[in-house]
Amino acid sequence: MSIITLTSDFGNLDYRVAAVKGKILSLNPEVNIIDITHDIQAFNLIQTSYIVRNAYKYFPKGSIHILSVDSFYHKSRKNIIYKADGSYFLASDNGLLSLIFFDIKPEAIYELTLNNRFDDIIDFTSTDIFVPAAVHLANGGLPEVIGRKIDTAKQLMFPRAVYNESEGMIIGEVTYIDNFGNIISNINKDFFENISKAYNGFTIKFRNLSLSRIFSSHTEVVSDWERETEFHGQSAAIFNDSQLLELTIYKGSKKNGAKSLFGLNVGENIYIEFS
Repeated sequence: MSIITLTSDFGNLDYRVAAVKGKILSLNPEVNIIDITHDIQAFNLIQTSYIVRNAYKYFPKGSIHILSVDSFYHKSRKNIIYKADGSYFLASDNGLLSLIFFDIKPEAIYELTLNNRFDDIIDFTSTDIFVPAAVHLANGGLPEVIGRKIDTAKQLMFPRAVYNESEGMIIGEVTYIDNFGNIISNINKDFFENISKAYNGFTIKFRNLSLSRIFSSHTEVVSDWERETEFHGQSAAIFNDSQLLELTIYKGSKKNGAKSLFGLNVGENIYIEFS
């Protein structure tokens, strides 16, 4: 059974998600539709890229991913298919796919030509363009039939952590805050470890706070499991399953997690000072 996933900034209150699913099922009732999320902040491409990049890898190769974020139709903006890492990704040509695949070269890029006649009326990009294209691919159709191969798509730069050698410091920033209030940075574990080899120690600094140890997981924070409840609320830094530096509160939540207690927002800096 073919798989089509949906990611959007539509939310779940309005009709849009239901409309997309209804259109898919009207074209092929056998398709397996999976929601990744519809709670993306409006037009937030960085947030979308983090979620999709970490989710799509768990789906079978050949899955088709519709990314309806910042996707409202305009005749001057292309809609595209990325064939990358063995699967298909459909999105507006707004730079989102370059953020998801900043380190993976796409196998092919296609400009969707399903609805580009002068008399075609596009009311809703997701139902009028993405869904017919996705179902075509799910039915085993070739992308060349519904798209024109192009060399490149819009490119955006994913914010990268930098190393200031003269200051002995990594400068990163907050790129994502998850449902538990955990603060995810753009400081990659390999990047950190390569630089830290030349030093004896380090301190993570943010706002007026600091941490001097990085754990390998949330549960490593607990040193005595018979006293586990005593560790609730302890602040920590870890490298998460995306191998990115994360500031966390053990057993924290949106209301009492790292976001609320540390007061950091997306875009704010996190520093690692080496000694």
